[in-house]
Amino acid sequence: MSEQSRRPHRPAKPYRRPQKDPVRILAFEALRAVDERDAYANLVLPPLLRKAREKEGPEKFDARDAALATELVYGTLRRQGTYDAVIAACVDRPLREVDPPVLDVLSLGAHQLLGTRIPTHAAVSASVELARVVLGDGRAKFVNAVLRKVAQNDLDGWLEKVAPPYDEDPEDHLAVVHSHPRWVVSALWDSLGGGRAGIEDLLEADNERPEVTLVARPGRATTDELLLEEAAVPGRWSPYAVRLTEGGEPGAVEAVREGRAGVQDEGSQLVALALANAPLDGPDRAWLDGCAGPGGKAALLGALAAERGAVLLASEKQPHRAGLVAKALDGNRGPYQVIAADGTRPPWRPGTFDRVLMDVPCTGLGALRRRPEARWRRRPEDLENFAPLQRALLRTALDSVRVGGVVGYATCSPHLAETRAVVADVLKQYPDTELVDARPLLPHVPALGDGPDIQLWPHMHGTDAMYLSLIRRTA
Repeated sequence: MSEQSRRPHRPAKPYRRPQKDPVRILAFEALRAVDERDAYANLVLPPLLRKAREKEGPEKFDARDAALATELVYGTLRRQGTYDAVIAACVDRPLREVDPPVLDVLSLGAHQLLGTRIPTHAAVSASVELARVVLGDGRAKFVNAVLRKVAQNDLDGWLEKVAPPYDEDPEDHLAVVHSHPRWVVSALWDSLGGGRAGIEDLLEADNERPEVTLVARPGRATTDELLLEEAAVPGRWSPYAVRLTEGGEPGAVEAVREGRAGVQDEGSQLVALALANAPLDGPDRAWLDGCAGPGGKAALLGALAAERGAVLLASEKQPHRAGLVAKALDGNRGPYQVIAADGTRPPWRPGTFDRVLMDVPCTGLGALRRRPEARWRRRPEDLENFAPLQRALLRTALDSVRVGGVVGYATCSPHLAETRAVVADVLKQYPDTELVDARPLLPHVPALGDGPDIQLWPHMHGTDAMYLSLIRRTA
């Protein structure tokens, strides 16, 4: 009798169809869109969730499903750097040799294991089932093996293993622990002015989910109306701001649907308010928003201008973004105009405006709470690419304002190369100007910096890290 014939017969293990988990499949699809198409999660996720809510049967999402999918996507993106370091310690090859879809599943699993309260067994088994559905049985085994290694330590335990000691390399330590690229850590640290506590607070604030903030557009809606919404509380600093403390769906707010209110970070509101409140020499009849897309600041400025009988011109280079500006301003109670124009080649005459806002394109390092994937896409060379445009737009703003009028130069980045360096360079060419101390214009907002410009911070103000410099033409 042969050796093979003496072995007991074992029936083949029956094939088990992978169990589809709609929540994790949706989260995976969102991460793939972010990776493959350079999409932004805040643009990709809402339509995916909306479609899931409209389904019938077991795949239909309820509020808890939507909340879990949102946490999986944003949590994974925010902590991507940390999870990459952990996963790299658990695989036998460089991460660049791991297929991106596999790495997405591993990152989702790592977040469930290290960043949520999902039980270990459930996190691993759900991730393996997801891998079977979207990757196949072979790669699901690899996912299972890696995540079982990840599960051997909690987050603190892993950070002790994969992050270099602070005393040996402070920037790299902070980069791994707080999941930011090293160059971003260095730049933010420079902007803050040193000190370990401040930079750690800022980096941690970048990894927290921001509240939804609404703006009641003056003359069209009131904060009292918005405060009737569930879990709504007043803003911290802006008289027009209302925060939805439990997330909330802005589209369910009647005033937002009607355009009388909008979604707008409080830092963005404060920039518009500071410019609108800046003292002028002479008339106050014509305002310009020179980089108006997608329209949040323009809508607030338009409403404030209407209260004073002033006219707003909102200019935006990209036609589709100019359309968003027009939509935001639709229904404004005063006169306004929206045009699609290149701000470096303005179609208006010099010296036309009393107030000018130029919120220039930038790296967006001040809004990493809202767009966590941006930290992994930006490179130091992006600063060089934006620099000529930022300077050209500020020169346009200074040319466009009349003598005695005020220009507001704003960025959603605290990087010194995009803020004070731009202002200092351009003003060398404009000796007939003076900086206006912007801090007294926001009297209830603390810790605005040394002045005369303003720097807001997520960890200090609960806003995006908006920057504003006010400049008056003197001759």
